[in-house]
Amino acid sequence: MAVTSKSLAARGRKQAAERGLDPSRIPPGQYLTERFPVLTYGDNPPFDLSTWTLTVDGAVTDPLTLSWDELMAFDQVTVTVDIHCVTRWSKLDTTWTGVRVRDVLERAGVTPEARFVMAHCDGGYTTNMPLELLYDDDVLLAHAYEGRPLEPDHGAPLRLLVPKRYFWKSAKFLRRLELLAEDRQGFWELNGYHNDADPWKEQRHWF
Repeated sequence: MAVTSKSLAARGRKQAAERGLDPSRIPPGQYLTERFPVLTYGDNPPFDLSTWTLTVDGAVTDPLTLSWDELMAFDQVTVTVDIHCVTRWSKLDTTWTGVRVRDVLERAGVTPEARFVMAHCDGGYTTNMPLELLYDDDVLLAHAYEGRPLEPDHGAPLRLLVPKRYFWKSAKFLRRLELLAEDRQGFWELNGYHNDADPWKEQRHWF
């Protein structure tokens, strides 16, 4: 029998109920996993924390280039969130530590015309999203997962965490946030993935 979005949704709700979890936490067409599948475009890039930097530029008044130690000097927060991949797996109650993106944006001084952000990563990967999304409490520049530093397969040393969108928006190997007045599509968006990527609306592809 063919696996359909409807059958996966039923599977996901059943899995949640069997574990004593609220089935409404599972977006349409998703199933639960205990594993953390690894999906990366390209190879894991090398990094050296002594020379690593994160840049925030574009539509800001005070462009930033932060060293690792400077980033770690920001307030550190830990959040527990559900994450959802466009390949249809969901993982519940994942715990991440990092810096709230809004704290870094406030340091850079966002200009009134800024409405979107492009995330740039080592290896050439990019992804875009509305600026307002990055002000949520659970959106982090994440450097630790379940109390341990990120593994290379999961984006070390730093990745975005944007739980309200499919997980390709939570870009691995993050090195730059470019603030934009007008939207511009990133890598997967240019290759057919939906621009908004809301898992509750099943915004997986443009077509």
